[in-house]
Amino acid sequence: MKKIILIGNPNVGKSVVFARLTGVRVIASNYPGTTVEYRKGIMSVGEETYEVIDMPGTYSLEPTSKAEEVTCAFLDDVCCKEKDCFILNIIDATNLERNLHLTLDLIDKGYPVVVVLNMCDDIKHRGIDIDVPKLEELLGIPVISTCAVTGVGIKVLKERLFQGAPREPRQRTHEELWLAVGIIVSQVQHLTHRHHTLRELLEDISIRPFTGLLVGAGVIYAVFKSVRFIGESLIQYVFDPVFNNIYAPLLMKLSAILQPGTFGHHILIGELIDGKIDFKNSIGILTTAPYVEFDMVLPYIIAFYFVLGILEDVGYLPRFAILLDALMHRVGLHGFAIIPVLLGFGCNVPGIMATRVLESRRERFIASTLISIAVPCAALQAMIINLLGPWGFWPLAVVFAALFFAWVVIGFVLNKVMKGYSPELVLEIPHYRFPPLPIVFTKLWLRVKEFIIDALPFVILGVLVVNLLQYFRIFDAASAIFAPVTRTILGLPETAAFPLLIGFLRKDIAAGLLIPLSLDLKQTIIACVVLSMSFPCIATFIIFLKELGLKYLLAATGIMVAATLVIGGMLNLML
Repeated sequence: MKKIILIGNPNVGKSVVFARLTGVRVIASNYPGTTVEYRKGIMSVGEETYEVIDMPGTYSLEPTSKAEEVTCAFLDDVCCKEKDCFILNIIDATNLERNLHLTLDLIDKGYPVVVVLNMCDDIKHRGIDIDVPKLEELLGIPVISTCAVTGVGIKVLKERLFQGAPREPRQRTHEELWLAVGIIVSQVQHLTHRHHTLRELLEDISIRPFTGLLVGAGVIYAVFKSVRFIGESLIQYVFDPVFNNIYAPLLMKLSAILQPGTFGHHILIGELIDGKIDFKNSIGILTTAPYVEFDMVLPYIIAFYFVLGILEDVGYLPRFAILLDALMHRVGLHGFAIIPVLLGFGCNVPGIMATRVLESRRERFIASTLISIAVPCAALQAMIINLLGPWGFWPLAVVFAALFFAWVVIGFVLNKVMKGYSPELVLEIPHYRFPPLPIVFTKLWLRVKEFIIDALPFVILGVLVVNLLQYFRIFDAASAIFAPVTRTILGLPETAAFPLLIGFLRKDIAAGLLIPLSLDLKQTIIACVVLSMSFPCIATFIIFLKELGLKYLLAATGIMVAATLVIGGMLNLML
């Protein structure tokens, strides 16, 4: 199959061009022998089908990072061996000089290249004029102006995809390349003076230390308020009516057929509460499992990934990473590690997988450990809100303050204990752009679908295990074994031991099992913190093992147990 390879600097719009060419038919793959990920999709032009490959961002063909090494290796392995291989070099039109270095590098290697001059809508607002025909003449290859977020130029791009012909390779030094870039830019780019726009003023404000932190605090507050508002609205107006008015009557008919008290009824429906199905407390595969997944958790997952997608596409997250770089260095990381942390607030699994962007195994271990211990996923956040919401805002503040304290202290200790250092943050800062909603919703759908596929089996398994343990009266035995810890150190009743153990399967299920225990406010706060910090769900455990190996998993587990008991004990003494 013919291959079309997308290559460009970071943050030039490659992913948006990729989405325009392939739609949602995407497969993420790791380059052999590495954890660096690239994406593959399928594009049809007429009767022909092509494989489109979106490679990691790179600044040149002289690699300085693992991602750049993968891109260069892929070019050597694929384009040098296969004739039906075409390169789309995506360029940010607002940063022509920096981007053209890679373009000339590709041309000098003899690859068949077509240049995509992206973000052409921005250059007019910035007083930049680019003579595209002249640029095409000087480069000797096709140059197509596009605005990928709106689709402008994509049709022309598809028509000229294969007009880039291979050329004879040539050798130029690094200095000669930059000299050639300067000559080309001086002939094709013209700048005019103009006043700053409101968008540019916002860009400046959000990156300066003082105002940037204020903006960051406002963004975080807005994110959590938005997630809660959207999630609660979905529950109230969409999911609750479906479960209570449509699904529950069907289950009551099934309950009558299965007959309450039978083993099959206990497994599928669970216990009837006052003769009715109680989705939170019945603990049946057809009752509690889908209710937890789709009514208590999924609305917040949808809300979180929707807001995160907007922040990603607007261009704010790199600025947030720069602002937090100094703090992140204190815990052995650099600012870009905030991206995996933010993903961890949606689900710890993609958060840990996203640590692949970090440069060393030391950084990946620290980040993965902190995510596993001190970053509650959206599913658990939803349950914490449900548990503590009736008491107001301050109990929630105590829980998240305790987790932040644990995050900082554990990270600081690991940074001091583990050998190595955190490299300085070199990060491209994109311009602010309003993201097209179709792309935001496409990305949201992919993430939500992945969550449902990954989480639903574990939710069903967790409910089934709890169901069987209740049926065979193992609940009391498990509680008795861990009673000394829960009672003396954490100040929780013996019956809380079992829900905390169930957290290994699914933490949202475990949090739901705390509801019938009628804990007081102090105990509920401690239980929420302990559940957040203790063993991550089994899916996170498996991904941690896969990404870092058994040695690092055991080390993280030891840190987790010690930190949970210390923080839980401190809260028991202080509250």
